[in-house]
Amino acid sequence: MTFTSPKNSQSSSKERQTISLSIDENLISLRGLSPTRLRFEIEYGLERGTTANSFLFSADNNSLKNTNYPAVLVHPPGSTFKDVFLDALRDSLVPKCDELWIVIGHINPNRIDMLRSLAKIYPNIKLICSVPGEKLLKELWSLEKPSSLDENKVKKTIPPLPKIQTIKKQEVLSIGHEYKLQLIPAPTPRWPGGLLAFEKTLGLLMSDKFFAAHVCTKNWEEANRSSTEEDRRYYYDCLMAPMANQVDKLVEKLEELDIRTIAPGHGPAIEGSWRSLLNDYRRWDENQQNYSIKVALLFASAYGNTAAIADALANGIRKTGIQVESLNCEFTPANELLKAIQESDAYLIGSPTLGGHAPTPIVSALGVLIAEGNKEKPVGIFGSYGWSGEALELLESKLSDSGFKFGFEPIKIKFSPNSAMVKKLEETGTIFGRSLIKEQKNSERRTSGGISASRSNPTVLALGRIVGSLCILTARKNNENEILTGAMVASWVSQASFSPPGISIAVAKDRAVESLLHRGDNFTLNILANGKQHELMKKFLKPFPPGADRFSGITIQTSPSAQPILPEALAWLEGSVQERMECGDHWLIYAEIRYGKVLDSDRVTAVHHRRTGATY
Repeated sequence: MTFTSPKNSQSSSKERQTISLSIDENLISLRGLSPTRLRFEIEYGLERGTTANSFLFSADNNSLKNTNYPAVLVHPPGSTFKDVFLDALRDSLVPKCDELWIVIGHINPNRIDMLRSLAKIYPNIKLICSVPGEKLLKELWSLEKPSSLDENKVKKTIPPLPKIQTIKKQEVLSIGHEYKLQLIPAPTPRWPGGLLAFEKTLGLLMSDKFFAAHVCTKNWEEANRSSTEEDRRYYYDCLMAPMANQVDKLVEKLEELDIRTIAPGHGPAIEGSWRSLLNDYRRWDENQQNYSIKVALLFASAYGNTAAIADALANGIRKTGIQVESLNCEFTPANELLKAIQESDAYLIGSPTLGGHAPTPIVSALGVLIAEGNKEKPVGIFGSYGWSGEALELLESKLSDSGFKFGFEPIKIKFSPNSAMVKKLEETGTIFGRSLIKEQKNSERRTSGGISASRSNPTVLALGRIVGSLCILTARKNNENEILTGAMVASWVSQASFSPPGISIAVAKDRAVESLLHRGDNFTLNILANGKQHELMKKFLKPFPPGADRFSGITIQTSPSAQPILPEALAWLEGSVQERMECGDHWLIYAEIRYGKVLDSDRVTAVHHRRTGATY
């Protein structure tokens, strides 16, 4: 059965619906579907919609009308799906449901809003959560987001906080019909109240935020491993990479379970290839921990907005091959905070402004950073606010007065970032990461007397004799009333297929345009003419400030899919990305060519000759 949002729902919620997927005789998945991007956070950047997967034991399957077992709801969605989810839940529960247990995988203001609605409808609910989850429930239950406190609005009536059962360590609950629900605390900096649920008889791991992918699909499971591989990797890079240590320990613990299916909170379930996915997570975690430069990211986030800023900055830094260690100051022990500060090469600290102040845990972390941090290492500050921004002013003044140098201008965003701001934050993180790498290389060069071994290596010199066409790749993407653009000089380009006509392009992971080159994205490849390439290259080789328009002051034309064409080019090709393959510090992109044209038939292609294979 399907439940669709009413036409007068706000935003794009009219496109959202909840469907019921039968998993077992007495178990269904209530899947919320959103075909469009749910929010502007970086994790939704591929714009393939998403699902919100919850699981209901003792659903209405005719045999349950007279049972005395409590219904158990695992991982309810946030308030975004509230209207369509509540209708679906009512239809699926026993008509007179006397008791409803709710297992909460992670807690944020959106989940709190949904739980309040459930508490009004079902007075006898019990909330089951981890120890940090209980703390968050009590802190957030009576609060409202700043944006909702409009003077013209009537303040909502908030029901009393329901009874809470706290899971301190792994615990198994018997929930009727021979189901055994093993609850596993899974705290991380991003989701300190994390709690996973494993149904032992079915081998079903309801993993909530872990192993997820933002893909809108009605199918219970993925078609095959490759069908969601890019989406799951992108999700990992955006959210899991800064927590690689904690994620790796959790994956090691989960490998001890008799898993048959992983059902995450977003995207399709993984049945045939779940072990491969666990192995990928461990491999990706190991890669993160092997980076030679490390940034400590300290933050607190009352409503999730500051955390969203942190995610975008961390993703941009990570693209340069630098490890980011995320630490939620509200839940990080003092010894771990101190250790991270002492071992890091740079520091980021982010805070919301609550009641005109920074949260107490951030003030404490700031004190540790000032006392124990190395003032020769760069620092960056960021945060969100509702009506004021005193917390950022405090961070800036205290760090400046203590002699710290800032790696970028303080970032202060009202409420949550939009898509253009998310891209700007990513680019800010990338520029910050590049500056750290440059400093490391300068230090190594000073130590070695200025001799670069790689540049004199005969193999590297031979590699440099491979030549390539000089091109400028340009991309443009419409995103919820925002236009995102990107461009880069490219010479690692080759024709890859005849039928269909296709090309391959190597794109460095830290290129700003990389985020616009995922499967399904379009771009143009502007092939430069020999003798006319210098002005265009000068324009596009210069550093751009974060968020800058790459085409400012340039006359452009557009391809059939509205991609930028440079009229001064020799020729252009419009491509559509079909595949991406990770190749060390680059992504190898294969694109099918849909359109193209030679603009100057009297000239030949500009070619890039290199002295060494160690640089472009």
